[in-house]
Formats: sequence, structure tokens, C-alpha cells
Amino acid sequence: MNPTFLIQTSTLIALCASGMLNAQSYPVKPVRIMTGGAGSNGDFTSRLMAPGLSAALGQQVIVENRQSGVILGDTVAKSAADGYTLLITGSSFWLAPNLQSGIQWDPIRDFAPVSLAATSPNLIVVHPSLPTKTVKELIALARSRPGQLNYGSGATGSTPHLAAELFRSMAHVDIVRINYKGVGQAMNDLIAGHMQVVFPNAGGAAPHVKSGRIRALAVATAAPSALFPGVPTAASSGLPGYEAEVLNGVFAPAKTPSAIISRLHQEITTMLGKSDIREKLFNTGVETLAGPPERLAAAVKNEIAVWGKLIRDLGIRDE
Repeated sequence: MNPTFLIQTSTLIALCASGMLNAQSYPVKPVRIMTGGAGSNGDFTSRLMAPGLSAALGQQVIVENRQSGVILGDTVAKSAADGYTLLITGSSFWLAPNLQSGIQWDPIRDFAPVSLAATSPNLIVVHPSLPTKTVKELIALARSRPGQLNYGSGATGSTPHLAAELFRSMAHVDIVRINYKGVGQAMNDLIAGHMQVVFPNAGGAAPHVKSGRIRALAVATAAPSALFPGVPTAASSGLPGYEAEVLNGVFAPAKTPSAIISRLHQEITTMLGKSDIREKLFNTGVETLAGPPERLAAAVKNEIAVWGKLIRDLGIRDE
């Protein structure tokens, strides 16, 4: 038999055995979850899961925040592929390379999907003084007053911004963007009557919808949302095919052993299935959405294709 073949085979067996042993002993030290800024969906989800994951894994799970999605990606992509550095993030993260040049990591190539975690719909909300109660009426009003209605958004490329641009494109209306550092500031100005429309995530809008300070015309999901009983979908209210929601998923560095990925997915799914965690997330406008790595990978690829096309077609950049 070829001696070279024997050496190569022995090396392969040794590497596989080493990976299996590492997976079987995992974890032997604290696990770090990297996520977005404090108060974000990813941050809240991470901190809810961390205590239960610590108990399940037998090691402390530490949550670390980074304001910049680019820095988040760079940190995790360069981390060892051993299951000790995880990332919980959403759409703005995997869309970043479509919005900015010079990003060194790739959301598909450099990260291993672990599990879907949560979803939160965008809404179409208006100030109560606006004479519209449906999406159809809003479109008609905007067409009758081109350039006169303003919408507030957060950072360029955030889901409230992209949801608004998708609405403008699909409805063929001219509404003017007012840019804020965060969608929370836009919501405050909407409540004060300084603008007419915002396309926020559910968590930031829910308290104001319930109090009557703003009016929800529609949720931007394919089916009605349990988060907003009685609020129709945008598709059924005047804009067929319109969808916008925030997905959050858990990732590890690429080449993390499949056995570790499987263990993490199992424990995360268990945590997200607990009634107290589901209830706490629901009360903040977020629904749990545990799903296998393959489903997360498919969701990311679909969002990159759909939102990436919109970004390119409209020339949206965040430099």
C-alpha cells in the first residue's frame, strides 16, 4: 500500500478523533455571546437565554455588546471555531456588506448558522391626526400629496429604513425620509406630530399603539401577528406582497464542529421553548422562532437576495 496514503489517512483519522473529543468535552470554559447594542432585540434575547444556557452547559454564558455590526462580524469571524464565541444578530448584520464597502467578512462564508431565535414584525404606523385608517388610504393620500408626507427612520440599512423604502418602491409614492440616529427618536417625533409615518419594529411601537398615541395601519408579515390582534397585514390592507420583519439568529465562526453546533442548537431550542422566556419576549414585541441551522441559512440567503436587490436598485449606501 502507498505509504503516503497511509500517512494521509492516519492524519485524517487523528483530526476527526480530536474534533470528536473536543465536542464531547465541550464546554470546559465560559461561553461568550456577542450581540448588538444594549436594548436591541438580540441583546434582550441573549440576556434572557444566558442564565438557562449557563445551567444547561455547566459553564457561565457571558453576553457582550458591540454597537457596530461590522465590528461584531470582525470579532466573531476571527474567533476560534470552538463554540466559545457565539453571535446573536439580525438582518442589519447580514445585509451590511450590501451597504458598506471594505467589510472583510462574509455573512455566508465566515459564519456557521446555529439556530433561528426570534422574529419581530415591522409595522406601518401613523400619527392619529392623519386621515388614514388603512394602507390603501395611506397610499392614496401619499399619491395625492407627493413629497408632502414625511417618514422617520433610524440608521441607513436598518429594517425600519428598508421597510419604508420597500413601501415607497412598491406603492409608487413620494414620501420624504427624515433620518434619525435611532428609530426611537423617530417614534418620539411621530407621537409629537412632527411627522406622519414610521415603519418601526414591533417592540418599539407596541406600547404607543396600545396607548393610542399612534395608529397601527398594518403589520408587515405574511399572516396576521398574534402580537397585534385585530391589526391587518399590509398585503390585505392595500399593498399585496409587502413584507418586512426582523429575524434574529445564532451563529458561530465557520468550521465550528458539527457536534458542537448540534449541542448548542438543542440547548437554545430548549431555552426558547420555555414558557417564561416566550412570554417575556412576547411582551416586548418579539416571538420565539427556534429553527435548525439549515432553516437559518436559508432565511439569511433569502434576505440577502431580496433586500440586496432593493439596496442595489435604489442605490442605498451607508458609508
